[in-house]
Amino acid sequence: MTSMPVSERLGSSIKLAERALQGAKHAALKPAGLTVPQYAALLYLTEKPGISAAALARACGVTPPTMNTVLKNLQERGLIERTPHEWHKNVLETRLTDEGRLVMKDADAGAVRVERALAAVFTDEERATLVELLARCATLLDSVRPDTP
Repeated sequence: MTSMPVSERLGSSIKLAERALQGAKHAALKPAGLTVPQYAALLYLTEKPGISAAALARACGVTPPTMNTVLKNLQERGLIERTPHEWHKNVLETRLTDEGRLVMKDADAGAVRVERALAAVFTDEERATLVELLARCATLLDSVRPDTP
């Protein structure tokens, strides 16, 4: 017996919504041949060309080793290129290739359809409230996370 029923746990509802979103995005990205993590990396690279792998991992919410795997796969497909930073030779800058921009355009169309469908089930006020509530959740949960060695 637990001290809190599953039906009262907000985390269960948040996880259910996250799984549904990931599933919808996976299906939308499949024609472009991208996974959700690959798409997330390309999305951030579109907005911040030259970003380092470490910064990209933080932006996408994955570990650096996971991001390195994502970038390796994208590079093997010719969707990104990685070059040494002009001043910091140990840092690789990552940018989309022409092919990467084309694949991103196709993938983004599918992802945007999912995002628009999701947004459409809420009023403007509800969307603003949902964004604020989720931000509050993230802030609280980041503050209570136990330190890891």
